[in-house]
Amino acid sequence: MRYLPLTPAERTDMLGVIGANTVDDLFVDVPAAARLTAPIAGLPMHASEMAVERHMAALAGKNLAASQVPFFLGAGAYRHHVPASVDHMIQRGEFLTAYTPYQPEIAQGTLQMLFEFQTQVARLLGTEIANASMYDGSTACWEAVAMAGRVTKRSRAVLCSGLHPHYVSTVRTMAKFTGDTIEWAAPRLEAAADEAGVIAAIDDQTSCVVVQYPDILGRIPDLAAIAEAAHAHGALLVAVVTEPVALGLIEAPGNLGADIVVGEGQSIGVGLQFGGPYLGLFGCREKFVRQMPGRLCGETVDAEGKRGFVLTLSTREQHIRREKATSNICTNAGLCALAFSVHMTLLGGEGLSRLARLSHARAQQTAARLARVPGVRVLNDVYVNEFAVVLPKDARDVVRQLADNRILGGVSLGRLYPDAPDLANGLLICTSEMTTDAEIEALGQALEGVLA
Repeated sequence: MRYLPLTPAERTDMLGVIGANTVDDLFVDVPAAARLTAPIAGLPMHASEMAVERHMAALAGKNLAASQVPFFLGAGAYRHHVPASVDHMIQRGEFLTAYTPYQPEIAQGTLQMLFEFQTQVARLLGTEIANASMYDGSTACWEAVAMAGRVTKRSRAVLCSGLHPHYVSTVRTMAKFTGDTIEWAAPRLEAAADEAGVIAAIDDQTSCVVVQYPDILGRIPDLAAIAEAAHAHGALLVAVVTEPVALGLIEAPGNLGADIVVGEGQSIGVGLQFGGPYLGLFGCREKFVRQMPGRLCGETVDAEGKRGFVLTLSTREQHIRREKATSNICTNAGLCALAFSVHMTLLGGEGLSRLARLSHARAQQTAARLARVPGVRVLNDVYVNEFAVVLPKDARDVVRQLADNRILGGVSLGRLYPDAPDLANGLLICTSEMTTDAEIEALGQALEGVLA
């Protein structure tokens, strides 16, 4: 909302209408001990608009922007090139100004876009159906756990050690309100993706097994083996994909036995966006559709035989009674879903596969260069565009020194797992089609200098 300042005379008139002598009279119900009697220490007083703009610009200038320096960050948020045509399309007035279609049948363009988006996501994830999007990957992960509980009538979820810790945190937070039991342990640097440990944790009380693919360390778990073990106990397999571009190179989780596949769609069409808004992907087997959260757009024919689109399923609180709702998610990430769909349409299947191969080739090149740095050991033998290395010192310090050299050199595992000292020397490295030869060499040289 705009800030519309009032003159003293206007304030006096308003106070007179409501029967108050001063503005302070409006706060008489607030205990005196809780009221401020002086300016807040350390908080600057008001300033002009120009002064505030200068101050904020100076603060922003201290940041290292992803587009300005060599960039090797990943861990759930990925930098890929987004064509200018994507931004052009989503800024068309009929898309940009459209709000959640409470009367959906009058928003045929929005519904058709979401219908196409659902088709693309279902094909990408290897599922029979997909919904019209969720808020982001982490909340989609929780919705999958909650859905598995409704399907199996159980309340124990096993999370693989390689699940992103932010996703684990989201699931744990929400489980406090539902009473679900969450089993999880931090990953170990020296271990491969721990299929055996996950399988051993499944019992007849397990509602689902949640496996990230590829996982937080870039490892690619054997989903088929875990799916077989989960199904043998009547549990569901939930696959989590934080980097959908990887699915241009590896098999879709739904084709390997996953019952529910969720993920983060940010890397296709959306961009880093300073951490949000992002785009949750959600697909599942058709037989579970009535337990799926969010909304589902469908194609139909009207009374005149013309093709049209409708909101086929909407099992959320805004449309039905709370006790009947599968989820309290308020909306779908429509504009981000549109960006995803436009970019995916431009890529096509062949383009997505080529994008994944380019990103993988850059990762191989980076791993080979870092392996030549004294004291650095590459952990992964198999990966797509993200892998882990072990350094001879705390990776948090190394990342800071690399940033001082104007290189965003990866994500330290110590930052992701502050309570796991054995992971402190681990560093996640991510590449994409935007990574250049010069940037790879710059990272190698800077790392040699920092570790010397």
